[in-house]
Amino acid sequence: MNAIQAGAKQAVQSCVSVQANDNVVIITDHHTKYLAEAIEAEVNALDAQPKMFIMEDFGERPDDGQKPLAFPEVIGAAMAQAQVSFYMAQGKSGELQSFRIPMIKVAEKHQLRHAHMPNFIEEMMSQGMASDYEQIQALCKKVYDIVSVATQIRVTAPGGTDFVATFDQQYKWIISDGNIKPGHWSNLPDGEVFTQPVDANGVVVVDGCFGDFFNQKYGDIGQTPLSYELKNGRCVRESVRCANEALKAEFDKYTFETDENANRLGEFAIGTNIGLTGLIGNLLQDEKFPGIHLALGSPYPDKTGAKWDSAAHNDGILRNPTIIVDGKTIMENGKFTI
Repeated sequence: MNAIQAGAKQAVQSCVSVQANDNVVIITDHHTKYLAEAIEAEVNALDAQPKMFIMEDFGERPDDGQKPLAFPEVIGAAMAQAQVSFYMAQGKSGELQSFRIPMIKVAEKHQLRHAHMPNFIEEMMSQGMASDYEQIQALCKKVYDIVSVATQIRVTAPGGTDFVATFDQQYKWIISDGNIKPGHWSNLPDGEVFTQPVDANGVVVVDGCFGDFFNQKYGDIGQTPLSYELKNGRCVRESVRCANEALKAEFDKYTFETDENANRLGEFAIGTNIGLTGLIGNLLQDEKFPGIHLALGSPYPDKTGAKWDSAAHNDGILRNPTIIVDGKTIMENGKFTI
């Protein structure tokens, strides 16, 4: 069995636990179809019933985001009759709001086990999906036990990051360890523990990569990091700095013009996939690499219990962070100390 098929087998069997006779919806695009076909083959091997949809069959997917592809009713109808769904495609500007969020809501409504794999590439199937998920699950539990009772976490990094986030235990910390239950969804590859912070102040320097459509367009931004100040939990527009003028302009538009909460820090997450050996410039896997990622925008209220939401959600990876939880260091320069 080659590395792609091995990763697909783990996704199908270990993460969403496909059973014989399950109806499985697979949503992909032309670019990613060959990887989705590996998923389809593993579903067929279990005598389950896959149904694949190609996004381009439902309309154009422009890069400029002017007319993002809407989530088709026919896919929603198929998901309503399914037990498992996979989304494995490349991200386009505007599709988070027009396609992916409506798709996730359908998955939640019908209690599917949903594997979410935006901007998925071959390296993820052969690396992130090939990690030892028993080890990841054990580490997630250890991290969760520490951070779920935390009131304050300070994060510093060599790139210049230095901020303090405050937490309230009324909001849930979520373990995403590759074990996807009915009515839930998770990004794959997996390995993170996250929540919504109630406040954050300081400087953030994103020197890994961004999420949403930024990821495919700009990749690894280590040579042109973007920095901003957090004040009272929000990104300050006047503080945004980046040598890449195009990236800065798109970041500004997305963060400050999507809606009133797009500039609000919605997610604070600790990556726990210790099977990964380095960043690859792709958010979906890099956010699971041991370290910190932050997202401006949606706090995933259905998961965390947050009282607000946003149509935006843009993750940013911080390289080699040090994490201090209520005075206790749990990571130093990107290495866990627990």
